[in-house]
Amino acid sequence: MAENIFEILSGNPYPGRGIILGKNAGGDTYIVYFIMGRSENSRNRVFVPTEDGIKTQAHDPAKMTDPSLIIYHPVRFSGGRAIVTNGDQTENITATFKEGHGLRCALRPREFEPDAPNYTPRISGVVYENGSYELSILKSFNGDPNCCCRNFFSFDNPLPGFGHFISTYMGDGNPLPSFAGEPRLISVDGDIDSFARRVWDSLNPDNKVSLYACRVPLGGGETDRVIFNKNLGD
Repeated sequence: MAENIFEILSGNPYPGRGIILGKNAGGDTYIVYFIMGRSENSRNRVFVPTEDGIKTQAHDPAKMTDPSLIIYHPVRFSGGRAIVTNGDQTENITATFKEGHGLRCALRPREFEPDAPNYTPRISGVVYENGSYELSILKSFNGDPNCCCRNFFSFDNPLPGFGHFISTYMGDGNPLPSFAGEPRLISVDGDIDSFARRVWDSLNPDNKVSLYACRVPLGGGETDRVIFNKNLGD
């Protein structure tokens, strides 16, 4: 049975970074990506539009202490595909698709982030021209950096009114507990503006940083872009 994404998020103080892919009742494909942060460095970010998607950027460059792992292009549109990730694996996926290979090939040389003791999972999603989509989670096995678990989930002909959600963490903690299980089946309803706003409002107000959402028409591309940045007053 499909879950309520707003209840999932409002009941979790720290899911970290999250991806939602799905279709509303009218069959429109949605992408939602959000980031959260506990440190000053992680919270010092905004989403900025680019020609082919978005990038993260320091809100106050003077306060940026370490750009690794937090400055990247979360969303790129390329070759009719929409690519969304929580790190620089966006570039691997974009380049590998241009070479004619798929998501698994793109992520073969990658694994979870080297941020012990959390070993933050790398989460990735791709929406294809026909509306089907894939999600991937690369994470350490039970917090052991010697073993990378590679999980891939493909959804052909997704049904209207439903979507799937993955995040980096199950909740707050020390170390942070990695997301477990399959992508969570959720209900998707309303237009992209209202859906994105409700997701944003469901995130913990102290930890949320930025959110991006859009509608992807058949054939690819981006329409009805929505961006919220806490540092800009959203």
